[in-house]
Amino acid sequence: MKYFIALVHKDSDSAFGISFPDLPSVFSASDVDDDLTANAIEALRLWAEDDPLPVPTSYEELMSRTEIRAELANGAFLARIPFIEDDTRVVRANVTFEKGMLDAIDAAAKERGLTRSAFLASAARKDIEAA
Repeated sequence: MKYFIALVHKDSDSAFGISFPDLPSVFSASDVDDDLTANAIEALRLWAEDDPLPVPTSYEELMSRTEIRAELANGAFLARIPFIEDDTRVVRANVTFEKGMLDAIDAAAKERGLTRSAFLASAARKDIEAA
């Protein structure tokens, strides 16, 4: 999994602006800070639909850039954004659960009209992206 570092700006009279030093044309915004990560992930996904994502720049390399340090000195902050690449390959995995937990997973999946695998994949994606 890749992580990209986003630069987040906030003026007193505007929403949060999210940009990526590695992807200058990718931008997102959010009215509240709770939506920053989700909106940034969506911006990365949209970019990846048309173009391959570059190798993420390291924190150390970004911090060596004068323009990044200047943005931070003016009130911007950095956020680490996870990106799970969409891949159409399906891979079988053998996992082990306590019986009660597996029953709860199956019941929750059924309520949502999902297979066990689809439910677990969705739950894992949500947890990774929320971290």
